[in-house]
Amino acid sequence: MSQPESPLIADADIEALAAFVARHPRLAVVTGAGVSTESGIPDYRDDQGDWKRSPPMSHQVFMSSHAARQRYWARALIGFRALQGARPGPAHHALARLEQLGRIGSLITQNVDGLHQQAGSTRVIDLHGRADIVRCMSCGARRMRHDLHTELADRNPHWLDAGARAGPDGDADLEADFSGFLVPDCSHCSHGIWKPDVVFFGDSVPSAVVNKAYRSLEFADALLIVGSSLMVFSGYRFARACAQAGKPIACLNLGRTRADDLYTLKVAAPAGRGLSALIRMLGSG
Repeated sequence: MSQPESPLIADADIEALAAFVARHPRLAVVTGAGVSTESGIPDYRDDQGDWKRSPPMSHQVFMSSHAARQRYWARALIGFRALQGARPGPAHHALARLEQLGRIGSLITQNVDGLHQQAGSTRVIDLHGRADIVRCMSCGARRMRHDLHTELADRNPHWLDAGARAGPDGDADLEADFSGFLVPDCSHCSHGIWKPDVVFFGDSVPSAVVNKAYRSLEFADALLIVGSSLMVFSGYRFARACAQAGKPIACLNLGRTRADDLYTLKVAAPAGRGLSALIRMLGSG
């Protein structure tokens, strides 16, 4: 999770993490928002795992309310710029390097920003989908999100200058009268609702994705959690499954997590700094 400047990471903690990685050559990794905060993407929760802001848009509200969709897309027209312009940070590059070194068999991410792939990771399971794609909820047509945003901007040009602070996952901290914001229907079926191809709060992860993630854990001999509080069950279940299977779990995260009682090792450090130090120690060792 994102935090103010933290104390220096103890060498003993990084040594313990390096020893954990060395003992378990077939590592599965679960990542959360804490790996992307250094790329300028805000997170949702504080170091106690509590909400910093109102909970994100739910699937049920988005699908049932035109006003909610107006609010969502007006804010996204501003906030998505931060997500679209983000580049991989130290944590993404370090995890890609661990994969290149043969240490990572699979990487299950709760993030929707695609930064792991941009950094060079190839064994990524996007648990919650990808924010750069939108899907019609009636006919299933897909289009790139930047294409939809171009259409939104053309229809609502005066919203482009609205000043607001970027929020998590392409949202923005903006409150206004959204009733005049024009949201286009699907151009393929003429009536469908465009929705980001991501799992909204209250939605379910597709079973095929969950099964793929579980299968990847079967081939792992240990699990590493990075930058996630695991407060959402969709991520926590993988820690629970590994614990039930007797597989050791290490965690690199600032603050409390839902699985604190399941870890063999926990290192309290920012994801980027901790993983960069790990890479240096593995290189020197």
